[in-house]
Amino acid sequence: MAAGKKLFLFDIDGTLLLTGRAGEHALRLGLKERFGIEDDLSGISFAGSTDGAIARQMFGAHDIPVTPENLADLFDGYVHHLAHELPQREGRVLPGIVELLDALHAREDCVLGLLTGNIEKGAELKLSHYGVWDYFEFGAFADDHVDRNQLGPVAHARAVERHGITFEGRDVYVLGDTPKDIACARAAGFVAVAIATGGYTVGELAAHEPDHLFESLADTRGVMAELLGEAGAAA
Repeated sequence: MAAGKKLFLFDIDGTLLLTGRAGEHALRLGLKERFGIEDDLSGISFAGSTDGAIARQMFGAHDIPVTPENLADLFDGYVHHLAHELPQREGRVLPGIVELLDALHAREDCVLGLLTGNIEKGAELKLSHYGVWDYFEFGAFADDHVDRNQLGPVAHARAVERHGITFEGRDVYVLGDTPKDIACARAAGFVAVAIATGGYTVGELAAHEPDHLFESLADTRGVMAELLGEAGAAA
């Protein structure tokens, strides 16, 4: 058993940071470079989607076969352009994130991981650019499954493998900024923590009944108190 250890699984875009839409621009450039197609991607649903699901929407809009080769080609172009786009965009780490990561990382009873719709190379580029990649021991990524709801068990299995303990569902927190993050937590039997720092308001997220709901994660002490209890926050 986990002996009281808690697992925190963070989404990236809209939860940890904003990239000034660097990822979207990199996908547009990748599509143009690799397939000769210009598309502003205005018809694509990004929020909470995995990169694999986004790629399938893009291919469907232009009758491009969804093959492993085509997906690899698009993502190769995406990663190449993302590395160049990130420094050119006005992105930022969201308020309170570094403080919260520091506070959780300092505790022996807390484990930090990623649960994101980004492919792993994209996640590493984004988080490294903003200086927060090294907080996370492992993650579940779009490389693992196109369906976000399947990523919770993947992240849990990697946590178990690394730590040799089992985390009960009530001790696994999925933190994200979209209804799809809430659904992902529910699908795995985990705790849904919603944060209104992305494209959804507090009211819109509340309609999906997350277990915890924050306007932002700026109040480190308050967030720690709610998620870990008063004693845990003060420890």
